Amino acid sequence: MAPIAPLDTLPSQLPALQQTAQQARTTPQGPTFDDTLRQFVESVNQLQQESGAMSERFIKGEAVDLHDVMIAAEKAKTSFQLLMEMRNKALDLYREAMRIQV
Repeated sequence: MAPIAPLDTLPSQLPALQQTAQQARTTPQGPTFDDTLRQFVESVNQLQQESGAMSERFIKGEAVDLHDVMIAAEKAKTSFQLLMEMRNKALDLYREAMRIQV
């Protein structure tokens, strides 16, 4: 077990600690909320487009199974409903924040 260092060594370690803290603030630690939300919206849009294209192919009589069309439509519907619920929660949070009196 290492002995406890005296407090007089802290001032010499302070610049290194400040530099580490500055790097932690400026270095992104992963995707931001904005990036994650944008990616989710794009994936919902992609599912909607794929569902529409598959429905069109089925209507035209191309070789597409009905169950595949229905699965694609339900995936698109469910992901869109989730997106709408996320939007509703975000609006509720915004309204709640606006009600806070400063």
